[in-house]
Amino acid sequence: MLSFEELNLITPILNALKTEGYTTPTPIQLQAIPHLLAGSDLLGYAQTGTGKTAAFALPILQYLDHHKKPKSPRKIRALVLAPTRELAAQISDSFHSYGRNLKLSYSAIFGGVGHDRQIQSLSRGVDVLVATPGRLLDFVNKGYINLNSLEFFVLDEADQMFDMGFLPSLKKIVQLLPHKRQTLLFSATMPTDISNLAASILTNPVTVEVTPVASTADKIDQRVIFIEQVNKNALLGELLRDPTITRALVFSRTKHGANRIYEKLKSLKIRCEAIHGNKSQTARQKALEWFRAGHVRVLVATDIASRGIDVDGISHVINYDLPNVPENYIHRIGRTARAGNEGVAISFCNKSERPFLRDIERLVKKKIPGEESSIVASESDKLKKSPDGIQLKRTFLQKPSSDRNHNSSTSFENREQKVEDTSADYRTKKTSQKTTKKPFFSKAFKESGLKSPNGNNGSGKPFKKKRRS
Repeated sequence: MLSFEELNLITPILNALKTEGYTTPTPIQLQAIPHLLAGSDLLGYAQTGTGKTAAFALPILQYLDHHKKPKSPRKIRALVLAPTRELAAQISDSFHSYGRNLKLSYSAIFGGVGHDRQIQSLSRGVDVLVATPGRLLDFVNKGYINLNSLEFFVLDEADQMFDMGFLPSLKKIVQLLPHKRQTLLFSATMPTDISNLAASILTNPVTVEVTPVASTADKIDQRVIFIEQVNKNALLGELLRDPTITRALVFSRTKHGANRIYEKLKSLKIRCEAIHGNKSQTARQKALEWFRAGHVRVLVATDIASRGIDVDGISHVINYDLPNVPENYIHRIGRTARAGNEGVAISFCNKSERPFLRDIERLVKKKIPGEESSIVASESDKLKKSPDGIQLKRTFLQKPSSDRNHNSSTSFENREQKVEDTSADYRTKKTSQKTTKKPFFSKAFKESGLKSPNGNNGSGKPFKKKRRS
């Protein structure tokens, strides 16, 4: 395998990579860097955790260093767009790390924080700007940013941009860019709208693909646990009691759901933090730093907020809620099994989420082994520690043997049939239990002749008022 030295990177960048502890390029870096150094546009199919940030950052830094411009006034020469604040901050940090030995300036702008500090940074001059679409357009409209000198345009996580409704903003931004530029677009999946956008902004691009689209990491042990929604807290708490879960990322479909999970875990004395759209940028960054440093063992996140999570050593991804967009499943579980390590992805699935599971299995082109949960919540929503529950926990935290995997790999059609049978039994039971509606008031109350507060005598009929003669 080639080394970074064999990719013809300059010494200051090689020294920075050594400082960061990087010795061997990832597949996407091996494929992308030579083409980008040669000046080609690039379309990259890459999931998070593949090393794509370095794949575009290193060639950009090398070009800017080789083609220096007058320091004053320093103008924006490279623009990187990211869908979320966390990802923008992460990319900016990477440019600072890789370019620490170069006389270049880097900055990031995004919403959720005040304008003043970002405006001051821009006024000093910036070579590389990392931005979210909304804050970028805001600053352009206010006259703080001019993109006429741009030489590189990078669109990262393009499919997530589309999911978040940024497509109109992206089209506006593209209209502001110089026609002569080098353009890079990265996406884990390629919806039609993103494919059309790529065709409109890329010129004779080189296509690189590190893994087949919609594939999942081979070293991720994927499981699904079928459970009623009301019992999910109990199951999550039971799973997290196992010490083999050294660092877990728990996904919720909604911001309010993430908050509820966070509060429940806190009540169980489990060290955790949460990040979602309702949290301030400062709070989100602090939570991520604590998780990365190991001060908290569990991070609860939503899909959008999680896009900047680049943390090594995540042993387990737990889908408390299955995503209703199947591509998000790929993004979620890709947070584990990085850098050649193994990982576990456990998904909780209630009856209403079965269609989501079917869509996910179609996308990943495999049946995900499943098992019914026997853990239930008590009246106080505390854990009910049953032998069955403990056994289930052990089963899903360890890599299954081929026999157990075979037994638990029930086909989706059988699972669906089981749901239908259960629903039919419930309807029959509900019909057989119909009884005559009991009167709200007792017989003694009716015979007393007293009036109820709403003016009736307990028969359900109001008293008739007597007319005065």
